[in-house]
Amino acid sequence: MKKKNILITGGAGFIGVNLTHYLLSDPNNNVIVYDNLSRKGVEHNLAWIQSLKCKNLAFIKGDVRDYIKLKEVVEGIDEIYHLAAQVAVTSSVENPVDDFEINAFGTLCLLEAVRRKCLNAILVFSSTNKVYGELLHLELQESNTRYAFTGDKKGISEQENLDFHSPYGVSKGTADQYIRDYHRIYGTRSIVFRQSCIYGQHQYGNEDQGWVAHFIIKSLLGKKINIYGDGKQVRDLLEVRDLINAYMLAVKNIEKTQGEIYNAGGGIKNTLSLLELIFFLAETLKKEIEYELFPWRPGDQKIFVSDNTKLEKDLSWKPNRSAKDGIRNLIVWIKDNIELIKNVST
Repeated sequence: MKKKNILITGGAGFIGVNLTHYLLSDPNNNVIVYDNLSRKGVEHNLAWIQSLKCKNLAFIKGDVRDYIKLKEVVEGIDEIYHLAAQVAVTSSVENPVDDFEINAFGTLCLLEAVRRKCLNAILVFSSTNKVYGELLHLELQESNTRYAFTGDKKGISEQENLDFHSPYGVSKGTADQYIRDYHRIYGTRSIVFRQSCIYGQHQYGNEDQGWVAHFIIKSLLGKKINIYGDGKQVRDLLEVRDLINAYMLAVKNIEKTQGEIYNAGGGIKNTLSLLELIFFLAETLKKEIEYELFPWRPGDQKIFVSDNTKLEKDLSWKPNRSAKDGIRNLIVWIKDNIELIKNVST
């Protein structure tokens, strides 16, 4: 079987290291992790994946804003997973220029490198549900613990109008649309995944990003959790291995998926509000968990649930892991690595 050369930008990050681990299981995959190691904790992910001593793994320290270097790296590459990003809304508000340079300009640099050096490579892009904005037009009902859609609406589809809100939403949305347009104009074989809440092992969650892991870590350490908003905001949760499965199916069926955009999340069956996660953790860990409410953050959606209909129809994909089972598994991993994690995420 012909060997494949695979590049993962941001490959030392949470999703990246899980994807790297999966791809390395096939000896016919030569995997290059490309990461500038700027996010706190990713050096531990890199050390873990390198400790497996896989001969088909290479690491290049580099930045997606370095167009010259990217042109060298992508030559001869068959598949690219573009995961490198600035990922926090709060950081984007504090430093919108840096956010734009990484998410928008960095993506454009990669696209140009692909156009010049490996136009036939498959390119998978990790986008976000934040491209849909605050979704203030939705009719919602409110209970003691959560917001919910009215009627029989089961989620947000790809037909929802784009409404970038927050510098992070703008920069990721810009990248999202560049990816799509490079397919239309230049024929790049690209796929966009607008992802909901992804969680799983090797996630060093903090207050700005990775809230499921962050809540677990705070709870295990007996520290108060800060909630921005009323805590009733709802997200659908997707375990990282289920996301990777969607990536693999999309690549396998590239003649159908190139140029397409897919919403990817846990769907209506895998939703939790922030308060509901706290209550579930209190019950599971058998301890009281303290939390405090603070003002809402810019662009925060009261509810986001991914309507996965298109992904299910095109690729026969569905999440295999329930949110609560996935959270229980993540609790075990965090407990096993708590000494490392508490120095990274708190």
